[in-house]
Amino acid sequence: MARLPLRPDPAQLSLFVSAEPTACSAPPVEPAGAARSPRFEPATPIAMAPAAQADTPAAALPPAVFRHPQAAHDIALAGHTVGYALRRSRRRSIGFVVGVDGLSVNAPSWVGVRDIEAALREKSNWILVKLREQQERGRRLQSARVDWRDGATIPFLGQPVVVVLDPRAGITASGAVLDASSADASAPRRLHIGLPATATPEQIRDAVQSWLQRQARRVFAERCEHFAEQLGVRHERVSLSSAQTRWGSASADGSIRLSWRLIHFGLTTIDYVVAHELAHLREMNHSARFWDVVRSVVPDFEHTRRALKTDVLPVFN
Repeated sequence: MARLPLRPDPAQLSLFVSAEPTACSAPPVEPAGAARSPRFEPATPIAMAPAAQADTPAAALPPAVFRHPQAAHDIALAGHTVGYALRRSRRRSIGFVVGVDGLSVNAPSWVGVRDIEAALREKSNWILVKLREQQERGRRLQSARVDWRDGATIPFLGQPVVVVLDPRAGITASGAVLDASSADASAPRRLHIGLPATATPEQIRDAVQSWLQRQARRVFAERCEHFAEQLGVRHERVSLSSAQTRWGSASADGSIRLSWRLIHFGLTTIDYVVAHELAHLREMNHSARFWDVVRSVVPDFEHTRRALKTDVLPVFN
């Protein structure tokens, strides 16, 4: 889960959200054929999925059709039909990216389709596995979209909370009140938002997000104080980010930034991310010594790291 940038800034380290990359680019490959064949390179230096996933034989996957919305070309790869978008540019190399929309190829204007498709066939196994992964990711993201209305459910500190439109909640300073825990542990708590029944989805979303961010500031500050004392470090300030590409970052000056979206997770997950960032104030790297520092306060952090790779957050749009 924790990946360093390709050229990390020694003054700042980040904890990336690498479980669900928005797109995957293939490793380099040399297309055979033309004397002037371009070198095949990754389109973008993003975090890659574990190599074991890309080793899954394409022939073991059920036949399917994958079509990019802007597809102008089709190719048969190991019994699967792939419609890909082709973009021409002045670049010197061929690059292709697999995203939620499908496969897109970027190639120089002088390279023929035959050479392009030779490169695609060479990496057909990788492409098909990534297309499956992105297809599944799309389904997961779709199921995570919140229908912003009275009765919507969102996760808060690892537990479901039901949104209730309640104009009376507007009398509080925050305009939102969370019910106390019910005697029935299986019943979700209710978040009363000070909005009328006629409120638009956008108004409901913004009110809930504002409440979640306030809770995040409170919880993150408390957990930072707790772990800073245990680790013997001093942090200057804790701020929120809206990042969807990384959970947090730590700077050498003692600044800690955490994505407010972490408030959806339980305290075990929040504690791991907080401890991870504070540990950087002792070890500004991801060396074995750094992980020993994390382990000293979160002994079973490996389990949480694995869980973060598969969890899907609510989609706030």
